[in-house]
Amino acid sequence: MCDIYKMHIKLRHLEVFNALFEAGSVSRAAKRLNLTQPAVSVALSNLEAELGFRLFHRAKGFFEPTSEAMLLQDEFEQGLLAVSRIEQRATAIQSGATGGVSIATNGAMAVNFLPKTIASFQQINPGVNVELRVHSSRRIATWVSDRQIDIGLIDTPVPVAGLNAELFAMECVCIMRNDDPLCAQKVIHPETLSGRSVIAITGDHYVDRQLDQLLSKSNTRVTRNLSSYYFAIARNMVAESGNLAIVDPINGKIDLSDGVTWRPFHPRVDHELAMITSSDQPMGQAARDMHEKIQMQLRSVTQPS
Repeated sequence: MCDIYKMHIKLRHLEVFNALFEAGSVSRAAKRLNLTQPAVSVALSNLEAELGFRLFHRAKGFFEPTSEAMLLQDEFEQGLLAVSRIEQRATAIQSGATGGVSIATNGAMAVNFLPKTIASFQQINPGVNVELRVHSSRRIATWVSDRQIDIGLIDTPVPVAGLNAELFAMECVCIMRNDDPLCAQKVIHPETLSGRSVIAITGDHYVDRQLDQLLSKSNTRVTRNLSSYYFAIARNMVAESGNLAIVDPINGKIDLSDGVTWRPFHPRVDHELAMITSSDQPMGQAARDMHEKIQMQLRSVTQPS
């Protein structure tokens, strides 16, 4: 009696059985599988030996399925379909068409950058799950270091060692309402801001520190009675209050039809962003594709206009 726990049924067995079942002869099955007739016969003999019973009646070159073969036919067909699904899944994973990507940002890129980038990515990769988290730069760096997150977008300097980091210096712009008198200026300078209320970014952001240095150097006084943690929220505050803000170009230059416009600011003030990944854990194909897409988008806004 056959011990089913010791069977060694191979993919070739499934293919030969299915081809013989459908074709009815060794010659046609061999042609379908691109094998020699002896190879088909040997595979069938080995399969029958594994199972412990015959699968086909041989009569004048025609192979008629036995009752046992009829009972097994659905299982063999499902086995081939399962193998096909595995191959398709593996191909999709290799191409980045499936899987998952986790991204975290401290907020600057969370509103007007990553949602559009993710939507564009998923149009090409509809099977990929994308998770977007928002937290502090330090927490994100820890997540990436611990391999809880694939890609992090944080402010510089990078607070955790041992990460791969690509730095992007984005030239900030001055934003204002469309009806602001400063719209008449082609370029905004520190002294142009004299007497105006300028929204701070947390009050101690690198952008704030650069601006404060320029204001001090030009002996210019501004009012700092509003602050925001996110550039995108600072823009909303500009739209509602009529104040000014120095923000990154992504949140500053985007057309939101919100009554806010922008002008270049000189001397240059930069928002420095780092895209970080784990240095000791390679990313999957989907994460690599997303990383490349984000990289291209960020490079496009760091190039001189």
